[in-house]
Amino acid sequence: MKIIYHQRVLLAILFLVSLNAMSQGLGKITGKITLSDNSPAQSVSVALKNTKYNTITNFSGQYEFKNLKPGNYILSINGLGIKAITETITISSNQTLSKNFQLNESKEKLNEVIIKRSKYKQNNPSLSLRLNTPVLEIPQNIQIISGQTLKDQQITSMSDGVIRNVSGAVRLEHWGDLYTNITMRGSQIQAFRNGFNVVSSFWGPLTEDMSFVDHIEFVKGPAGFMLSSGDPSGLYNVVTKKPTGITKGEVNVIGGSYDFYRASIDLDGKLDKKGKLLYRFNAMGQNRGSHRKFEHSDRYVIAPVISYQLDDKTKITAEYNYQRANMTEVGSYYIFGSDNMSYGTMPIDFTMTQPGLPDTKINDHSGYFMFEHNFNDNWKLTAQTSYFKYLQEGYSSWPTGVGSGDIDIDFDGEADGTLGVGEIIRNVAIWDAESNMYLGQLFVNGKFNTGIVSHKLLGGVDLGNKDYMADWGQSHNLDTFDNPFNIFAPNYGTPANGMPNFDRETPLKERAGGLMSSKYAAGYIQDELGFFENKLRVTVAARYTWLSQTNWGQTIEDSHITPRAGVSFSITPSTAIYGLYDQAFSPQSGIIENGDKVKPLTGNNVEFGIKKDWFDGAWSTTVSVYSILKKNELTSDPTNTAGQNFSVVLGEKRARGTEFDIRGKITEGLNLIANYAFTEAIVNQSNVPGIIVGSTVPGFAKHTSNAWLNYTLVNGKLKGLGASIGGTYLVGRLTDNWGTGLEKLPNYFKMDGGVSYETGNLKFTANMFNILNEYLYNGSFYSSGNGNINAYYWQTEAPRNVRLGVTYKF
Repeated sequence: MKIIYHQRVLLAILFLVSLNAMSQGLGKITGKITLSDNSPAQSVSVALKNTKYNTITNFSGQYEFKNLKPGNYILSINGLGIKAITETITISSNQTLSKNFQLNESKEKLNEVIIKRSKYKQNNPSLSLRLNTPVLEIPQNIQIISGQTLKDQQITSMSDGVIRNVSGAVRLEHWGDLYTNITMRGSQIQAFRNGFNVVSSFWGPLTEDMSFVDHIEFVKGPAGFMLSSGDPSGLYNVVTKKPTGITKGEVNVIGGSYDFYRASIDLDGKLDKKGKLLYRFNAMGQNRGSHRKFEHSDRYVIAPVISYQLDDKTKITAEYNYQRANMTEVGSYYIFGSDNMSYGTMPIDFTMTQPGLPDTKINDHSGYFMFEHNFNDNWKLTAQTSYFKYLQEGYSSWPTGVGSGDIDIDFDGEADGTLGVGEIIRNVAIWDAESNMYLGQLFVNGKFNTGIVSHKLLGGVDLGNKDYMADWGQSHNLDTFDNPFNIFAPNYGTPANGMPNFDRETPLKERAGGLMSSKYAAGYIQDELGFFENKLRVTVAARYTWLSQTNWGQTIEDSHITPRAGVSFSITPSTAIYGLYDQAFSPQSGIIENGDKVKPLTGNNVEFGIKKDWFDGAWSTTVSVYSILKKNELTSDPTNTAGQNFSVVLGEKRARGTEFDIRGKITEGLNLIANYAFTEAIVNQSNVPGIIVGSTVPGFAKHTSNAWLNYTLVNGKLKGLGASIGGTYLVGRLTDNWGTGLEKLPNYFKMDGGVSYETGNLKFTANMFNILNEYLYNGSFYSSGNGNINAYYWQTEAPRNVRLGVTYKF
């Protein structure tokens, strides 16, 4: 056995020596490609003709070829809309040759070419994801929804159809246009903006309006090592618009069904002749009605950005986003039946809301400051800080009693009366809230070689201080037993018990039911090692996180190390397979009725997949399989009575599934986004009576399928005329809580489509949503602990509706 062992050691040494010998004498070519205005030329193809070597420039316009044998090569720079450049070069033994080029094309022209080449596909993640690696080579499933996708589909906010563009994402609790709350891979994912975790409570953040959004990145599985602590199911990162250095503008006006009116402007340009001081300004105003009476959601946005290039290596950026929302009270979209009524038994436009209730008003502020410094072509320092301020003055509605004709309703410990079938006591509660978040990040990206092994190093720190407080403690019944609200004969006049009159004179801090807060500090490091000319990439990372969390007077402190290991191998330059093991560590907010402390959520993810770019990167496919195990996750306490928000520790749950995504330009003028996901989540361990081991976790759909196909004529007299068609199909929908109703949510199918015409600086777009005019809804069975409510509730979506838009570019 010793002989065999020594033989293996000797073979390993010989193998390493041979690799080192092979590396002796090899050369390297590096360079940077710029445009006519000296800005970096991103995503430009660079190749060595008649060899296997080809690449594209990164966001800094840089390219690199390593491990080249001495000899003559023909370097070629080419691409759609670019005047080709070829040059013969000679590489000597151990030589590093630097070759820079400047294209005649402007940044504006190159951007137009990139958009037309594949308007639905992006090759590189944003700077805020911190990864200086193309998506194809990252050992994780990352899907990017481009800005052009948002425009073509006339998406106006995060809750307005964004998730159709990524596999496995659903919204089973709508929350109107207040909060997005996306479920993916079996649980709610985290919300990020420009790389910052902007979740201060379960109910946030306010949905981002698309007027100031550049694109959206969905990261599947854990990413806590790079984006602060987070859920192992994933996250979405909203990337806001930044100055491009191109002087241009765009005005967009949309009108549609149910009193939908919207206007926005996007200005981009330079504030000095040298182009060092740049600006971007977005503003939007929107009035939006609803297919339900007395309901609306109006929104206003102002989002200025300024960047200044201090010198060739240093840049600072300052940004401010303001959103103002005026909307009907939270809960206006709910319909309650009774225990002998199933889902969807009321007209699609039915409402239980009370006209005359004041609007819920929200002011959402966020500010960012970023400092970027390039030490050289290989090392870069980024530091950024942000402040978020959320102010809400509003109301929420939820019934305190739903009648079935034979159950006494109990409000105060004694039987108060009986409600007949369809009779309801509506209740309105105050919901005033305030949130503050102070967040900071500092990280370094670097590249270097050790022998024949390349390294992409990422290291940094995250700091955060968040708090959230709210007043839910005041409520008012609108109706009485003598004069209840009857869903079969609704009376929207002055309610029998009058309108609410809540105390807002007392400061919110004194009225609030407590404070939710968290503080954290974390440090992390990651190294992506490249072997065999970077065909094989091995990622190793670790993150240390400390946090202190307070929930209504209960404080916990904890720390955790989360490791990460990934492997990605390029079978061909356009095909990569990968495997990933990752862990997550995330604080949780909630109240446990018996006073137990809330522990952070921990989880791990194992994932395998294959990615491929087709036809020179015009379109891409991703297939992934995963298994996620989560511990200590909180869930809503099934014994909650009306107005209670207690949570319980579920125990342990496991999610497994398969995902498939395709996006990009299939042929000239034809662009496609399609995806499918199979998701299955079960309970492995349960601490909750009534939730048995092996039961299905609520809050997702087992099968989700989406597609969006767009075709635009690129030649002929009708050049610029386009048409789109798309659909969403959900099978095996699970309700959003552990209710015990016998009715299951039916399968869901929605078809949308539209036409467009672009000529010169004008583009006309018309989309129709829910073309088949289906009765679409989500919901669940709800049973209150005091027995006052045992009923199905649901939220309907709009029937067939249209939007007509005009965009003018200048």
